[in-house]
Amino acid sequence: MHPSDLGLLIQARNPIIAIQTPDEPRAIKIVREFSEQLKLPFYEWSIVDGLRQTYPPIGGKAVIEPNKVIPALGHLRQTTMPALYLFKDLGAHCKDAQVVRLLRELYYSPDSRLWTLVMVDGGSLPPEVKRLTVPFEVGWPDEEELTDLVRETYRHIKRESLVEVQSKLTKREMEQLVQTLRGLTTEEARRIVAGAIHEDNILDSADLTRVIEAKRNRLGTMGCLEAIAVDVSPDDIGGLKNLKQWLNLRRGGFSARAREFGLDPPRGILLLGVQGCGKSLCAKVVASAWRMPLLRMDPGVLYQKFIGESEARLREALTQAESMSPVILWIDEIEKAFASAGAESADGGLSQRMFGTLLSWMQDHRQPIFLMATANNIGQLPPELMRKGRFDEIFFVDLPEKEDRESIFGIHLRKRRREKTTFEMQALVEASEGYSGAEIEQAVVSGMYAAFAEGAECQTEHILSAIRASQPLSVVLRERVETLRAWAKGRCVPAD
Repeated sequence: MHPSDLGLLIQARNPIIAIQTPDEPRAIKIVREFSEQLKLPFYEWSIVDGLRQTYPPIGGKAVIEPNKVIPALGHLRQTTMPALYLFKDLGAHCKDAQVVRLLRELYYSPDSRLWTLVMVDGGSLPPEVKRLTVPFEVGWPDEEELTDLVRETYRHIKRESLVEVQSKLTKREMEQLVQTLRGLTTEEARRIVAGAIHEDNILDSADLTRVIEAKRNRLGTMGCLEAIAVDVSPDDIGGLKNLKQWLNLRRGGFSARAREFGLDPPRGILLLGVQGCGKSLCAKVVASAWRMPLLRMDPGVLYQKFIGESEARLREALTQAESMSPVILWIDEIEKAFASAGAESADGGLSQRMFGTLLSWMQDHRQPIFLMATANNIGQLPPELMRKGRFDEIFFVDLPEKEDRESIFGIHLRKRRREKTTFEMQALVEASEGYSGAEIEQAVVSGMYAAFAEGAECQTEHILSAIRASQPLSVVLRERVETLRAWAKGRCVPAD
């Protein structure tokens, strides 16, 4: 809802309005602003402070002393003065039958009443109380609020600091910072920005990475979503030229400049391909290149034993992703989550219902969320998922060619402090025909272990021996790989 809708609810004489939010200071600020706008006296109640008039401020003692919820609600029944009352955490007191009865009396009071009760609660209200309220969503701070918050925080620190504090953010970097802060409460955003400034007394582009990591740590693991640390860059993945180019063209798609240009944010991609070819790594690379948090949805924890609970878990996960946007939402091996949705299932239609919920969300959501889904087995994917419009593009990630295998060898040798110029790269590339990127990495690791055990420096022969000692998946599962390649031809865009 838009904040102005709160004024309409008040003017429509709704007796009880419920706001459930983790951002209590922002909710109170919005309600107080409307009391000032409507020129209504504003009272605040909490179990600690009691009932006090805070606008116009009159000072003095509380109207109702602390620890007295029943007299505070009784005050509303008796008053004939126009006013706006805000009660904090009243839901925790609704176990008391007298409190529930008083709320019923207030709800059924005549329309001639001149007051409105606003309940701000961080938890959930009991069903019998929830039915008496009109819900109002304050939402998360928008871009304008967050921009003002960053500037206000910077000015406050600069004014109070004993050392010089500087800002070197460009307009575009400021926009990226604000986008990254979305999904946080005002207090969380303020503290993260303050921490980034205090670290080196400079607010610049280097703080974008710090803010992303601070946001990931603050949010941690949320239900079915896991905040993934992004510790890779585009240079850490070999090949995939077409995919990298496609992603690079759309990296600014979440900016206000793109919206002004008439572009909608990119919605997502589906990566199909052979196991071990870097599909999952791409999710981390995109999050790193676009400077966005990465959330991984674990399909395994979605399914629960009680009827309706699995669907609720999926909706909860999607709602959490929306609240944290802009983010990269990664669903790894999506075919395993909805394997029964495309055929006769033995789960009573659960997979179909879960799949329908996901498809509806993919089609209808308007939040800046980039969905990255990976799959290895195309035969298990429901055909509805492949329809144009679900994803911006479907890429096929094949086994790396010669040039890409050389690049992959170089990446993994460099990660282990070895120069590829000291190895016979041509021999390694020829011997690794049909190997995936993950299999090449394991060959390098096995070769280095063999050299370590001998007490010698790793040589080309150590890695070649590791390559010859095992068969790649392209040989072990030849029929499946060929079937996947045949299906992808003409249907998917080659990632390389």
